Amino acid sequence: MLTINDLVQPDSVEEAYKILITRKNNAVLGGCAFLRMGSRNIGTAIDLAKLGLHDIKEVEGYIQIGAMTTFRDIELSPLLQQFAAGVLPQAVSHVIGVQFRNVVTIGASVYSKYGFSDLLTALLALETEVELFKGGRMSLAEFLDKPAARDILMYVWIKKVDCSAAYQSMRMSASDYPVLNVAVAKTGRDWKVTVGARPKKAVIAQQLSAELSHKNVNHENVDFFAYIACEELVFGTNARGTAQYRKEMCKVLIRRAIKEVLQCK
Repeated sequence: MLTINDLVQPDSVEEAYKILITRKNNAVLGGCAFLRMGSRNIGTAIDLAKLGLHDIKEVEGYIQIGAMTTFRDIELSPLLQQFAAGVLPQAVSHVIGVQFRNVVTIGASVYSKYGFSDLLTALLALETEVELFKGGRMSLAEFLDKPAARDILMYVWIKKVDCSAAYQSMRMSASDYPVLNVAVAKTGRDWKVTVGARPKKAVIAQQLSAELSHKNVNHENVDFFAYIACEELVFGTNARGTAQYRKEMCKVLIRRAIKEVLQCK
């Protein structure tokens, strides 16, 4: 059962952070989509609704996305639909239904580092940074590698470069979590491949990304590259699939995503 003893809406991030660190069971609220599914006792719940963190806008060569921006906002954003072949709207469009996407926020999803996240896999394939109140600004990859800390995620920053990208996922049903997901992005000659829902959190396939960046990639040799990632990454078993099944599916999804990027103009 979820219990919230008090609810506050601070007028500044500074105030929100002070409340957060006052007690261990104080917590920042996102869209609460997953919070309501669990059992937890929250002392003071902190709602960031008054802090103006809902915008998607272009700032000095970056796309800045506020932490309270919903998946539905991402899905409908003209700016994101036109950037990187619309890979971010495409990734979040797979998440359950419109009602759910209307409440799930990018800040809560990124900060929680969910292993099953469609959005994290797509963001990691792009040149993405996160901005934390205390931790400052860092790459998404660095943030995902850091141990959990009490902080407030304010913005996600995506470098606005000429980039082609594609997202692929495998689900047992349309409304289920992904069994595996993959994102591929190409900027100039540089490629980046990310794989999530392994079932661990998304990671960059470093060896495959380097191979793609240094060799001529075409429709005939895609199978060779897809094999590299499957040998490089570690997969696990859960109720949705075995490690071996995920490994085989990884080849299929990477092959599809690379071919899709090759077809981008």
